[in-house]
Amino acid sequence: MAPKLIRNFRSFIWDSDTHLKSHEERKFLRKLDFSILTIGCLGFFLKYLDQGNLANAYVSGMQEDLKMLGNEYTYAVTCYTVAYAVMQIPSNIIIQYIRPSYWLAAMEICWGTFTFAQAGVRNVNMLYAFRFLVGFFESSFFPSLLFVLGSWYTKTELAKRIAIFHMTAPVGTAFGGYLQAAVYESLDGHHGLAGWRWLYIVCGCMTVPVGFMTWFILPDTPYTTKSWFLSEEEKQLAIERVREAGKAAPAPLTFATFKVILTRWRWYAFVLGYVLYGSSCAAGDYFGIWLKSENFSVVDRNIIPTGSKLISGFCVVLWGFLSDYTGSRFALVLCPLMYGLIPNGILAFWPTSQGVKMFAFMTTGVQLMTAIFYAWANEVCADNNEERAIVISSMNGFQYAVAAWLPIVIFPQTMAPTFRYGFPATWGLAIAALIAIVGIQMLHTREQRKKQHNESTVEHGSFDDSGEETGEVGSKADDSNIRESKSI
Repeated sequence: MAPKLIRNFRSFIWDSDTHLKSHEERKFLRKLDFSILTIGCLGFFLKYLDQGNLANAYVSGMQEDLKMLGNEYTYAVTCYTVAYAVMQIPSNIIIQYIRPSYWLAAMEICWGTFTFAQAGVRNVNMLYAFRFLVGFFESSFFPSLLFVLGSWYTKTELAKRIAIFHMTAPVGTAFGGYLQAAVYESLDGHHGLAGWRWLYIVCGCMTVPVGFMTWFILPDTPYTTKSWFLSEEEKQLAIERVREAGKAAPAPLTFATFKVILTRWRWYAFVLGYVLYGSSCAAGDYFGIWLKSENFSVVDRNIIPTGSKLISGFCVVLWGFLSDYTGSRFALVLCPLMYGLIPNGILAFWPTSQGVKMFAFMTTGVQLMTAIFYAWANEVCADNNEERAIVISSMNGFQYAVAAWLPIVIFPQTMAPTFRYGFPATWGLAIAALIAIVGIQMLHTREQRKKQHNESTVEHGSFDDSGEETGEVGSKADDSNIRESKSI
């Protein structure tokens, strides 16, 4: 009785089909979780810590020390964003030929080095250059890890693991606030260095060792893994699992590959929907600037926004677990974003009450369901490995490409802290994203119905244009043709 209760409880709080898996498969998944999630969470935590420390440094003395005027802070953000957007798609193409563990380890060591280097900036132009290089080297991590996660896990497993991975983003940003507050209070002025410079030193020293860990621990993908901690039987089990889940094996990238991708609806719909959604999440980034305008202390400016990040982290994991438990991606993408209309709407109308605005800033992250959006894209594109890689990287890459210029237009620092263009724009973008998400669901439903119709036709036999009968018996189509007809 007790073992059964334990199995049922484990199936409820973790994978819903845990009780159906063999002891060997559960042991394999534990190894996989430990390796991929350890590297993914540590790396993404540090990526967001290193990405977000500009905001912490800016409100902790960098603005005054570097004599940053006008929109120079926004330009520094843009330098990072441009570089980050440029390398998204190339990174996921590169890891089709170079093992992800090698590529991501090199990238992480490089971005850690340039994070450390930011402690020595003497003017705004140096800051621009270093932010560009940090963004360039960080850009590979997120899309490549999403691809790796989608390569190993099945439908009942994927969303919660992407959620746990993605949860470290707001947690990393929140930790950056606590870290900056602690550094400012304990190290400001030590050895003649300002507290914000010490922040970059500490972050760089944390990042580089994780890069070396990535090379040693990340197991690459089921078809390319040479991981030392997986047995040959477990490697074979991994391939069997992904085949049963309908995930396509790797194939060479050719012109025909891109032609197939660009003549389907998937790339266009997912990229558009994600760009609109991602752009609608920008309001929370200006929490610290509003607190500074309200004369909160340096410590409070760093600590208070961490509350919103912790709420975001909790919601990211909650939506991921609910999505895997219910089996629904669409509902868990739609509902959080519908809530996002509330805080975005409050900031758009900018009420006089400080408490209402505080509530809005604190809860903007409830709409953060990025993990489920990517799980959805991973699964819709599962029948084409290369399409999956390019769609995922394009979603993130194009969103950052838009983020490279959009804040300059709608969130210029000269309009701080009310941002009369920015907050109304994020509200409108959230509404547009909801429309796009409904459109994706309609297109996917139509595609599934067409696929079922084609499978039914093949099973029962049909006639081609020449009048020859096709089907399971007497078919002149080989297996590759059948697979092609199923993928249309």
